[in-house]
Amino acid sequence: MDDATTQATETTETTETKETLSITVTGADRPGVTGTLLAAVTEVGAGAEVIDIQQVVVHGHLTLALVLAPGDAADAVRAAARSVAERLGLAVSFGAGPADGPRPRHGRAAVVVLGRPLGADAVSAVTGRIAEHGANIDRIRRLSRYPVTTVEFDVSGADVAGLRTELSLVAAANGIDVAVAPGGLARRGRRLVVLDVDSTLIRQEVIEMLAAHCGREEEVAAVTARAMAGELDFEQSLRARVATLAGLPASVLQEVRRDIVLTPGARTLVRTLKRLGFTVGLVSGGFVEIVGGLAAELGIDHARANRLEIRDGRLTGRVLGEVVDRAGKARALRDFAASEGLPLSRTVAIGDGANDLDMLAAAGLGVAFNAKPVVREQAHTSVNVPYLDSVLYLLGLTREEIEEADAADGTPTAVPAVPPAPH
Repeated sequence: MDDATTQATETTETTETKETLSITVTGADRPGVTGTLLAAVTEVGAGAEVIDIQQVVVHGHLTLALVLAPGDAADAVRAAARSVAERLGLAVSFGAGPADGPRPRHGRAAVVVLGRPLGADAVSAVTGRIAEHGANIDRIRRLSRYPVTTVEFDVSGADVAGLRTELSLVAAANGIDVAVAPGGLARRGRRLVVLDVDSTLIRQEVIEMLAAHCGREEEVAAVTARAMAGELDFEQSLRARVATLAGLPASVLQEVRRDIVLTPGARTLVRTLKRLGFTVGLVSGGFVEIVGGLAAELGIDHARANRLEIRDGRLTGRVLGEVVDRAGKARALRDFAASEGLPLSRTVAIGDGANDLDMLAAAGLGVAFNAKPVVREQAHTSVNVPYLDSVLYLLGLTREEIEEADAADGTPTAVPAVPPAPH
């Protein structure tokens, strides 16, 4: 055993044999409470050792918990703490604290709950299920209060996969969204976030917009209906729909590009992810002629989509190269991750359709965004509010952090009204 290990072992053994005192102070928060209390403790017990200290302020109400090894000055420390509490108009209580400080927590998970509104009955159902699972809630914090209310539970003693399944049932029964992800270090560090485009990053379906420019909506709709009936797979459906566009002038792509409406919160999501040093990618069963422009506008790192064949300034009605279908989207996620040197466990995928399912399953966290029922059922979690930046809460960010970063850059983050769905 080396010297450092021996010293650490001796320190731990010595600490565990010391008498400890737990002091809990509660009341209206104000500047200087912690400093005043510790100064008073130091004055009467110069050798007092801080074993643990935690503080939380909720709506102006302070709870400060302090665990000390006071040596021979326990009575004097109690008296000093009572005096400080009385002078500041606070309540104080005493007890025995754990001699070794915070104990190691295993099976750590982050449980994020979103609601619009978030009812007390829904929160009760979530916390009850966590307890039934045999896990413990170690900390609770609010991440946002608008445009959705979001609360994060720091949980220990959980099986992430099992708890995720159990809480998905609670979410469905209570009309809320619940995400369960590994806690601890797994919650931190750089990530890759990959988004679907149609009906996720943007509010429209590009091929329907192209068809509308040439009066061929009914033809495209007929092909879509056949695909939904199971008569065509995605590639067959895509090629059949693109065939209806033959003869359109290529200039229509720019017209469609100008008409695109981003999903509310899309810019905030991408801007914040980039500030965190994350990599962002787009993957689409649509067309790179549109997706590439969106990626460039938003500063997105990777983009993959289908390419339309254009000859003599007109669409030929054909797609060039390999079609980006359900399997192709998952392949793009893996390729993007490999190029960034990130494991799949550090990836997040966001999509709404059945052709996103492979990508959502492959990612470390698959998020169904305002998705079809089959997608919500199979994704790791879902977001059913119309704000794309709500995904940031699933990653542990608070609304205040997002707005503070925007304010520092002079970027407004006012919540936009959700317009009627574009046609």
